[in-house]
Amino acid sequence: MNEIISERAIHARAEERPDDRTLTAIAHRVLPAGHFGNLASDLAMVRGEGGHVWDSEGREYIDYLLGSGPMFVGHAHPEVTAAVLAQVPLGTTFFANNPAGIQLAARIVEAMACADQIRFVSSGSEADMYAMRLARAFRGREKILKFEGGYHGMSDHGLMSLSPKRPANFPTAIPDSAGIPARVRDDMLVAPYNDAAHAVALIEAHHDELGGVIVEPFQRLLPPAPGFLEALREVTARHGIPLIFDEVVTGFRFAYGGAQEYYGVTPDICTLGKIIGGGFPLAAIAGRADIMAHFDRARVGDDGFLMQVGTLSGNPIASVAGLATLDILQRPGAYEGAFATGRSLMEGLTRLLRDAGLPGQVVGEPVLFDVVFAEGEIRNYRDMQRADPKLAAHFNRHLREAGILKGDSKYYISLAHTPDDIAATLDAFAGAVRSL
Repeated sequence: MNEIISERAIHARAEERPDDRTLTAIAHRVLPAGHFGNLASDLAMVRGEGGHVWDSEGREYIDYLLGSGPMFVGHAHPEVTAAVLAQVPLGTTFFANNPAGIQLAARIVEAMACADQIRFVSSGSEADMYAMRLARAFRGREKILKFEGGYHGMSDHGLMSLSPKRPANFPTAIPDSAGIPARVRDDMLVAPYNDAAHAVALIEAHHDELGGVIVEPFQRLLPPAPGFLEALREVTARHGIPLIFDEVVTGFRFAYGGAQEYYGVTPDICTLGKIIGGGFPLAAIAGRADIMAHFDRARVGDDGFLMQVGTLSGNPIASVAGLATLDILQRPGAYEGAFATGRSLMEGLTRLLRDAGLPGQVVGEPVLFDVVFAEGEIRNYRDMQRADPKLAAHFNRHLREAGILKGDSKYYISLAHTPDDIAATLDAFAGAVRSL
């Protein structure tokens, strides 16, 4: 597949591009803050291959950003690329069912314990928005309980108490963005993550008002405390409240069956994204058949029907990329390899921090982690607020200079990272620790 786009063609196109300073100037003229709303404006990426990316100045990086997670099998994987190139001449979208989309839906239903049926959308934000709406339609109740610090997309309801600068008393919700109607906060209840007793008490007290409970089973960087997810499952099941797992990040990453397989707790609904589209826009809501019936007017009637349409939902390009990605992930050793890579990096970084006597700890799971510069146990959002942002910024800046690309918080591990990448990253970690 590498022969399809020759090295000569790559260099020719690169020569036609504006230089880095010109690109940055154009970006600041035509884009608010000079970027797409994601990574800062000082980088423009032109190529990715395996576990590496190259910017517009030709600098190469070991990539732990991975497009914010979708590229779990690596950039430009030959099998994913071949599937996409085979589909493109046949059509890119139809606003109708297509074989690849149907086949991908069937594969997801087979993989996810909670899934009897799925509905495709184009982004994780859409999936989370529709999941909350679906729970409200099923229950006939309006309130949703979420957890402080949990990220559930860019909808009005999703952007409640994600990163409050001045945390309120639970269960009061705080909007994270301008432009959100004040009344939205009345629809949301907020609980502390990893505090099962507090969450259960809130659910018990408000069960008659709750349409659903939404949670990242692994919240940003925080693994669930023993018994936490189980407690949520028990109390919501007892009151007939749909439990939603936001698996946009964890789906097909922690295990082929997602965090619900990895942690052994099955929700009623889950949301998926990132990996299922193989690097193309695709996400999904999956759940029990009786809940998913609200997408089918013939089954629930006009009053129960949840309208959902999307121009690119289930489009064949993203679907064939997703199918090829799942084929790769089902092969023996795929997850074992990714977890071994992450474990080596976590253990190496932990050792370096300990030996240097720095107040930092590595938090997360082997396929998704970061260093938190704080002492004491880190269990929830407010614990994370004790971290030193200046140390983190200095550490990340040193890594960037050493050719390591990551976001502000998270190392995404891929199947494509090699032993040489691990060695180079550990060397960069050592240099960053020394610089502190």
